[in-house]
Amino acid sequence: MLRILSLFIFLGLLSCNKKTIEPENTAPPTSQPAKEEIRKNGTRSILEYTEGKGYEKYSVATFAGGCFWCTEAAFECIKGVEDVISGYSGGHLKRATYEEVGGGNTGHAEAIQIFYNPRIIDFKTLLDIFFVAHDPTQVNGQAPDWGSEYRSVIFYHSPEQKDQIHHFIREQSNNFSKPIATEILAYKEFWVAEEYHQDYYWLHPENSYVQNVSVKKVKKVERKFPDLLKEDCGK
Repeated sequence: MLRILSLFIFLGLLSCNKKTIEPENTAPPTSQPAKEEIRKNGTRSILEYTEGKGYEKYSVATFAGGCFWCTEAAFECIKGVEDVISGYSGGHLKRATYEEVGGGNTGHAEAIQIFYNPRIIDFKTLLDIFFVAHDPTQVNGQAPDWGSEYRSVIFYHSPEQKDQIHHFIREQSNNFSKPIATEILAYKEFWVAEEYHQDYYWLHPENSYVQNVSVKKVKKVERKFPDLLKEDCGK
């Protein structure tokens, strides 16, 4: 009985939504006005977050595949990927907070917004990476995280992306022993997660979840796509 209890405690600690950290202590260096804005307004829309950064020249992909600490880090080292932002998408609540999304009642999934250069990497390759970075057959979760906020979703930004996604999933269906559970949804809005979630993998390598869950997923992508990795990523 003691062994079983210890196992449940261990798995609970290795959960993306079971944190023993305080956001104020783990946030990357940022200006006080930015912190005040997050406290006052909650999470920001992606348009607010990227305003004035020139991101309109890039193409966009939006994926949800479990804890965004993992998926964000899996794409940040890919050539042609200019930025990866952690946030929430697919739900009904505006400016949802991390705690609200974790409650499972907002409809949102933990997601990432990828801004990429289509002259260097295409959408199909991003889909290939996404299906290595997470398990698309798991329903409402990615072990050790469970709940609709960790479900697998691809949000399409155009009819062309929608067609590519459907074609891709049909092709992939024979590569898995279980049915693909990934939802295909029209993109509506993306809410940027609190500042302390951004680049979490790189800023907190000592975190137990990062060490025991995130690293394995990121390394899996690196092994599968060695020719796509940026030379200086993570250094």
